[in-house]
Amino acid sequence: MQRRTFLKTAATVSAFSVLRPDTVFGSKANSAIRVGVIGCGNRGTAVISSMSANTNSNIIAIADLFNDKLATAEKNFNQLNAAKNFPALSKQNIYQGSKAYMKLLENKDVDAVLISSPAYSHVDFLEAAVAAGKHVYCEKPVATDVDGCRRVIAVGEKLNGKQSVVIGFQIRYASAYAEMVNRIQRGDIGELITVQLYYFSSGTPLIPLTNASWDEVRIRNHYYFRAMCGDIILDQGIHMLDVCNWTLKTIPMNAVGRANATGRPDFGDAFSNFEVLYQYPNNINVSIHTTKVGPQFGDVCCKFIGTKGYAEAHYSGGVFINGENKWDSGIAKSETDLTPEQRASGVFSSSLHDADANKEQAFIKSIETGNYLNETRSGAESTLTAILGRESATTQREMTWDEVYFSGERLDPKLNLAQFDKV
Repeated sequence: MQRRTFLKTAATVSAFSVLRPDTVFGSKANSAIRVGVIGCGNRGTAVISSMSANTNSNIIAIADLFNDKLATAEKNFNQLNAAKNFPALSKQNIYQGSKAYMKLLENKDVDAVLISSPAYSHVDFLEAAVAAGKHVYCEKPVATDVDGCRRVIAVGEKLNGKQSVVIGFQIRYASAYAEMVNRIQRGDIGELITVQLYYFSSGTPLIPLTNASWDEVRIRNHYYFRAMCGDIILDQGIHMLDVCNWTLKTIPMNAVGRANATGRPDFGDAFSNFEVLYQYPNNINVSIHTTKVGPQFGDVCCKFIGTKGYAEAHYSGGVFINGENKWDSGIAKSETDLTPEQRASGVFSSSLHDADANKEQAFIKSIETGNYLNETRSGAESTLTAILGRESATTQREMTWDEVYFSGERLDPKLNLAQFDKV
């Protein structure tokens, strides 16, 4: 079945198959949400492992392009199910190849899907999943290009409160960040003046392959290719841009940036670093510096500076406000600051300690209760914010939001995925 035909058929079927939550779960209040996983790599395994541990969910189907990923996932996910006294994955619910995602979405037993494949495939899989009537947890970014972001917004506008679609910006569900943002928005640091963001990551090791096609080499090393991952500002810096948009409750008007590939292997076309200056409404300037290079992971931080003080949040380094309205989240500012008593009482050194669990619980609960979530627009806008920075940096000129949004930009990874189908 071709993808276009699948979308039309799935949309027709979903019109009759999406039931009210009280109909589906009313007589089985404790029944688990049945989840299918599309993309069984490291990120997908991490998310579904957390979701299984923290929610009433049952992994019943998996899909991936590669058999080795499926074999590893089957073993790991069966262990997750066994820990909850759920049966092992049925062999008939393990799908491989370029059409694997469509086969999984045709499975009427699947209630919700986790999309954790490489970024270039997100928008296609998300569109198809929604058309098939599934609830969706889609990893960020929503797309690698402008056209994909606009498609995601269009999908969200048609949901009409009938399905949940959430995007993997889990920081919004981290308790410490949420409280900091609430205090900024109520005026604790006064009028906002400027924002500093940074995400300093170590590089991604190259995966050596022999006797593999160039397409397979690129897919397994997708972080090195802009058309496949969106570049590092969409892969990692986007998290801090999402926190900024969330806090300011708006999007930037323009951006000017610089980027290069210094320090990276001579492989692919993704950059090693970006520096971008954004102008937001109300004369707020925002800077971001993001890197993905070298052997050492650095710091991740957002700092909001106002007329009454500043708010600062690190992945590991505390979340706090200094100034007229001091506040501290209780997150340790360093591992060495933790006393044995604090460790024993559960004081955390990571400000994201509850982010994944909170997000996954919100997603599953929305399906159980029928209070559906729709994060398509905020997810697309944060992705577009990163794309604005990327395009300004790669063209080395100032660009406006409207200029990028109406460009219709499309990135084509030029992959022949049919070669991975079993004969």
